[in-house]
Amino acid sequence: MLTKKDLSPKDFTVKTGSYSHGLSVSANGVKWVFVTGQIAMDANGKVVCPNDAAGQADFIFNNIQKILNEGGASLDDVVKAQIFITDMKLFGQVSPVRNKYFAKSQPVSTMVEVKALVTPGCLLEIEVIAMKEDKE
Repeated sequence: MLTKKDLSPKDFTVKTGSYSHGLSVSANGVKWVFVTGQIAMDANGKVVCPNDAAGQADFIFNNIQKILNEGGASLDDVVKAQIFITDMKLFGQVSPVRNKYFAKSQPVSTMVEVKALVTPGCLLEIEVIAMKEDKE
């Protein structure tokens, strides 16, 4: 049986379109948790840690953890991560934060430079996919 559950923590920004902050999908004894690209924006829509890539990365990883937790997973279950960064010169600030949160899972990863993100002032966006045994 295939099940799909929307993951939207209560302290997140209100969604402005047809998307989910995260989805938990279970099939054949495996639970997949897909987290949409997260940016450093608080519940009121204000950019967090302007001009501070490491601070934004830390904020984003904490939000990703909240979404994963709601789906019954954690950062230790992440198998794939994609990081979109507005300036590759910020790599040295973002990479140590990324390494701290992925010390156990060591997911396959991609980091690419993009021209801009949806909200001005956001320096990076991170999306992940996690996988674990479905015990429900």
